[in-house]
Amino acid sequence: MTDGDGTAGRIGDLIDRLGRLVRSQEQAGGLNPAQWEALRYLARANRFSRSPGALAEFLGSTKGTASQTVLALERKGLVRRERDPDDRRAVRLGLTGAGRTHLRRDPLREFAGAASALTKEAQNGLSAGLGDILGQLQRHNGRRPFGTCQHCRFFQRRGAAKQSDGPHRCILLDVALSEADSGLICVEQEEASA
Repeated sequence: MTDGDGTAGRIGDLIDRLGRLVRSQEQAGGLNPAQWEALRYLARANRFSRSPGALAEFLGSTKGTASQTVLALERKGLVRRERDPDDRRAVRLGLTGAGRTHLRRDPLREFAGAASALTKEAQNGLSAGLGDILGQLQRHNGRRPFGTCQHCRFFQRRGAAKQSDGPHRCILLDVALSEADSGLICVEQEEASA
């Protein structure tokens, strides 16, 4: 960016610099940035979204590149593949115990610590603004939002019809969702209208 780009340009510069700083710390952690991002994704994705294809979409990569990332993480003992119990042809990815342990040393934790030093008002404003920028870029580039179930138009809260098999329900997939499921990110997520 150039000096003439004003505050918006400065925001872009700061995000770029922060990203570079985190990425350099990720390399020091024995994983490359895509591998760290895959671990983070698998830790936050619901059971319908832990597929190699969904991971590729989240990373903005090809399926081949995502597959290589998964293979590297499997060799390191951080990720495992399992057959989907509902569709034996499908593969689901999951973190191993070592993968969850590795995430405790995630370089983004230092970033989150620095962000927590901001006032709540500054944190909320920054979070909302960055979320808006991300949403604009995702729409512009035809990317899925990967938001949480509880903010999805297909999410049915406890107490609505057909709630005998769980506290919440995904009406798109017609499955029960636990309270924990409702806070996870989903490849099928579509933002609920305000």
